[in-house]
Amino acid sequence: MKDEQIVGRALAEVLPQTNRYWFQTPHLLRLNLILLIPLLSSSVAGYDGSLMNGLQSLKQWQTYFGNPAGALLGLINAAQSIGSVAVLPFVGVLSDRYGRRVVLLSGLIGVIIATIIQATSTTLAQFVVSRFVVGAAGMFVVQPSPMLIAELAYPTHRGKYTSAFWTMYYLGAILAAWTTFGTEKRQDNWSWRVPTILQAGYPLLQLAFFWALPESPRWLVAQERTEEAQAILTKYHAGGDHDSPLVNREISEIVQAIRNERAASTVNWGSLVATPGNRKRLFIAVCLGAFAQWNGIGVVSYYLTLVLDSIGITDSFDQTLINGLLQIFNFGAALGAAFLVDRLGRRTLFIWSGIGMLISYIVWTACSAVNNEENNKAAGYVVVVCLFAFYFHYDIAYTPLLMSYPTEIFPYTLRSKGITCELLSIYCSLVIAAFVNPIGMENLGWKYYIVFCCFLAVFLAVTWIVFPETKGRSLEEIAEIFDGPSAHVDVQEAEKEQVFADKEHKEVA
Repeated sequence: MKDEQIVGRALAEVLPQTNRYWFQTPHLLRLNLILLIPLLSSSVAGYDGSLMNGLQSLKQWQTYFGNPAGALLGLINAAQSIGSVAVLPFVGVLSDRYGRRVVLLSGLIGVIIATIIQATSTTLAQFVVSRFVVGAAGMFVVQPSPMLIAELAYPTHRGKYTSAFWTMYYLGAILAAWTTFGTEKRQDNWSWRVPTILQAGYPLLQLAFFWALPESPRWLVAQERTEEAQAILTKYHAGGDHDSPLVNREISEIVQAIRNERAASTVNWGSLVATPGNRKRLFIAVCLGAFAQWNGIGVVSYYLTLVLDSIGITDSFDQTLINGLLQIFNFGAALGAAFLVDRLGRRTLFIWSGIGMLISYIVWTACSAVNNEENNKAAGYVVVVCLFAFYFHYDIAYTPLLMSYPTEIFPYTLRSKGITCELLSIYCSLVIAAFVNPIGMENLGWKYYIVFCCFLAVFLAVTWIVFPETKGRSLEEIAEIFDGPSAHVDVQEAEKEQVFADKEHKEVA
C-alpha cells in the first residue's frame, strides 16, 4: 500500500523513503519491541475472561466453592466488571494528570496483588473480593495502554499496532484455556489454583521490561515538555536524526492540534458533549462499548459451559478442549484482521462483521431449537460450528477495533476521557450481562438467543448510518471528519511557528 493511503498526504510527504523492511531498521525494530509492553495489557484482561470459563468447567472448582449457579455465579463473574466500573471515573483523570506510564505501572502491581488474593482463596467471599481487585487493577492496565501505543507508534504502523492491541486479548485467553485444560485431570485444588497463579504471568513480564517504555510524546507536549517529546520521537521515529522532516512535521502537528483544542474550549468532562462533533464521537464510543457486549458474545465468553451443556456436551474434558481450540481460532482471526485494517478500512470491517454475526446467530438459534425440541445431535454440532463462525465475524472488527477506533476518533485533549467513557460502557454492560445471561439461559434456554438476533439487526443499522471511515489520516487529521474543515491543522504554518519557537528558545538559553 502507498503511505498516503495509510497516514494521509501531509505525513506521507516527509516519510523517509527506503527499500528496507521495518525490522531491518534498528530504531523501528527497537520501538516495536518496546510497544509489546503496553500491547500485552489486553492479554491480562483476556486471561481473566477465559480463566472463568475454564474454572467453571472444573468439577474441583465447583465443588470447592459449593457449585455456584444463577445469580451467585453471576456475582462471581460480575465482580471483576464491578471493580473496573468503580475505578473508571478516576483512571482517565490520572492518565491525563500523571501520564500513561505511571497509571500502567500501578495497574500491573495491582493485578499481581489481586492474583495472590485469588490464588490463596479459601472462601467464596475471598474469591469474589479478588475478582473485584483484579477488575479495578486491570482497568489501570487497560485504559492507558492503547493511548500509549497510538501516541508512540510510527505513523505507518499506528493502525496495525492499535488494532493488534485488543487482539492480544486472545493471547491471554489461550494461555488460560490451555492451562485449565492441562490441569483438568488433577483431582486436588491445584487444578484451579495453578491457572489462577499464572494470571500474574503477563504483568510480571511487562514489569521486567517496563524501564524501556517511554512516556507519550503527546502527553509531554500537553505538559509543555516539548523538548522531551521531540527527543523521544527523534530517537524512535528518526533514529537520532535531529533534522528529521518527519519529526518536525509530527511535533508541529501535535503542538498546533493541542493548542487549537485548548483554545476552542476549556477541556473538562462537559467538553464531550459541547459540540456536534464531540457528541458524535461520544455516541460512537458508547455504542461500540455496548455493542461489543450485547451482540451475544457475553453468552459464550463467560458462559460457554452453559451453552455446551444445553446441546449435550457436558464432559469437562470436551468443554475445556473446545474452549482452548476456540481461543486459538479467535487469535488467528483477529490478528489477520488487524493486518488488514489499513487495506480494507475500519468501516468495511464493522459492516462485514455485523452481517456475519447476524447470520451466524440466526442459524445458531434455529439449530439450538431443533436440538432442544427433537434432541437432534447433528443440530447440536452445527451450533458448535456456528459458535466458531460467530466468533470469526466478531473477531474481524470488535476485537481489533474495540479500542483502536475510539483512540483514533477522539482528539488528544479528549482521548483519555473518551476511552474512559467507552470502557465505562463496556464494563457496565458486562455487569448487567453477567447477572442477566445465566438467568436468561436457565429460564429461556435457546429462546434467549432470539434477543441477541434482534440486537444484532439494530447494531448493524446503527453502524451503517453512523460509523465513519478513518483510514488514510493522521491522529490530528481525523478531527476534520467530525469537526469540519476548520479543525484541519495547517502543518506548514505550524512547522514555521515551531521552528521560530525553537530558535527563540535557543537564543534565550
